[in-house]
Amino acid sequence: MTITVDSFAAIEEEFNAYVGAIVSATMVTVDAKDRPRTRVLIPVWEVVDGQPLGWLATFKTRVKAAHIAGNPYTSFSYWEPRNNSVAVDAHAEWVDDVDVKAHVWRLYRETSPRGAGYNLGAFWHSPSDPRLHVLRLTPWRVQVIRGVDLRSRIWKPAAKQ
Repeated sequence: MTITVDSFAAIEEEFNAYVGAIVSATMVTVDAKDRPRTRVLIPVWEVVDGQPLGWLATFKTRVKAAHIAGNPYTSFSYWEPRNNSVAVDAHAEWVDDVDVKAHVWRLYRETSPRGAGYNLGAFWHSPSDPRLHVLRLTPWRVQVIRGVDLRSRIWKPAAKQ
C-alpha cells in the first residue's frame, strides 16, 4: 500500500535510516535525445525549513554537465538486499559559492544523514579546490519503501498557495 504525505517529517526517520545504511545511490540523468545515463554516487542530505535538501560533491564531467544543462531533473535510487529502498526525484543545479562548498564539505565529513558521506579529502584538497563541484538537489518527490512488507510512503511538498 502506498500513502502520500505532505510533511517530510512523516518519513524522515526511515529516509535517514535507509540512506545512512545504504550510502551509495544510482543517479539518473538524460541526454539531449532523452536517453538515460546512470552512475553510482554518494549524495548527502539535510532538512532545511522542514524540506529535504541534497548535495552532491562531484567532478563536473562534460557528460554530467551537458545532461544537467539540458534537463536539470534527476533521480537517485537507493536499494539494499532486504528491499528497503529510497527514490529521490530532484531538481539539480550547480553551486559555485565557496561558503556552500564548505558547508557541503562539513556534511560529508560529519555524514548526513548519519552513515552517509565520506572524506572528500580523498579527491579534493579543500572546499576551494577548483576541481570540486557541487550540485544542489532540491527534491520534488521522495519515496521510501520498507522491504519486509513493501509499504510505500511518498512525500511531495505541499502545493504553494
